[in-house]
Amino acid sequence: MPRQDYLFTSESVSEGHPDKVCDRISDAVLDAFLSVEANARVACETFATTNCVVVGGEVGLSDKAALAEHMGRVEQIVRDCVRDIGYEQDKFHWNTLQVQNLLHAQSAHIAQGVDRDGAGDQGIMFGFAVNETAELMPAPILYSHAILKRLAEARKSGAEPTLGPDAKSQLTLRYAGGKPVEVAQLVLSTQHAHESQTSADIRAIVEPYIREVLPEGWLTDATEWHVNPTGTFVIGGPDGDAGLTGRKIIVDTYGGAAAHGGGAFSGKDPTKVDRSAAYAARYLAKNVVAAGLADRCTLQVAYAIGVARPLAIYADTHGTGKVDEAAIERAVAVCMDLTPRGIREHLGLSRPIYSRTAAYGHFGRAPEADGGFSWERTDLVEALKKAI
Repeated sequence: MPRQDYLFTSESVSEGHPDKVCDRISDAVLDAFLSVEANARVACETFATTNCVVVGGEVGLSDKAALAEHMGRVEQIVRDCVRDIGYEQDKFHWNTLQVQNLLHAQSAHIAQGVDRDGAGDQGIMFGFAVNETAELMPAPILYSHAILKRLAEARKSGAEPTLGPDAKSQLTLRYAGGKPVEVAQLVLSTQHAHESQTSADIRAIVEPYIREVLPEGWLTDATEWHVNPTGTFVIGGPDGDAGLTGRKIIVDTYGGAAAHGGGAFSGKDPTKVDRSAAYAARYLAKNVVAAGLADRCTLQVAYAIGVARPLAIYADTHGTGKVDEAAIERAVAVCMDLTPRGIREHLGLSRPIYSRTAAYGHFGRAPEADGGFSWERTDLVEALKKAI
């Protein structure tokens, strides 16, 4: 059985964190190409530093003229992303930064396997769900995201104009009887406008929003607060530290509460199983827990480049299962076609729905009407029960 009484910590970073700026740009490039063609191929990487953004990787469209046209849109996509995030600093401004576009056409050798409906690469992907929150997500990462998302809303609305785009949060939760009951430690570092602002000033700004987001009773007299513990944080974003696509994979998934296969998500079209199969694994694990088959479930799927069917499926219910794990493995394979094409079609992934995933987590979000976060649906519950 899993431990029942312990402390567990997860962190999140805001949309203005240097790595998240890069994730956002890479996913915006992906969306731009998917808006032209559902079968667009994109593997886009972004690097950001002082007054400079470099975009590279490979893209593919069946229409070569459209490919050239959209290659030319990349600079404006970068500037639009940086402006929306909120950067107008002297050394990182959406209107004055330099943009280098190094995208090129997709390798024909990679394309040949994918075009036969095989996986775009080898790899292992994990999905996870746990019933400690309504979203069936680990609470530390869910609420670390929620804090930063709420502060971003307050900043962008004009309610808190002295907050900057770059921020990080970290929650250490105390578990009792296997459920989160208290915030033991809270860390929040946020960029701000004025060097005269102290840590106490920043806490006075952010504390009401944090209390609004966290469940009642979790903040107690014993909770230790660390708000801007290093002091001044005026210079932020890629001017303060370089950023790169794909460096926040644990923030993107389960905050360390579950395994990660190692592949990043952002900038990759859904033929890349790093992304699509990880979404499918989350979808299946969530439906297993939603169906009451387990309180906690980890699913692993494995692929080989150019091969359509997964090589293996593994389920672990961490001692909480109500049915045999082998039965879950068989059931998920019956209920969902786990070939790359099957995943894309079942979850509707060949759409421009990815920019919104770049910050505040790919999992634990509400499914959206246009197909965004489709992997968070729990519409497979009855099929799984029947298959079991």
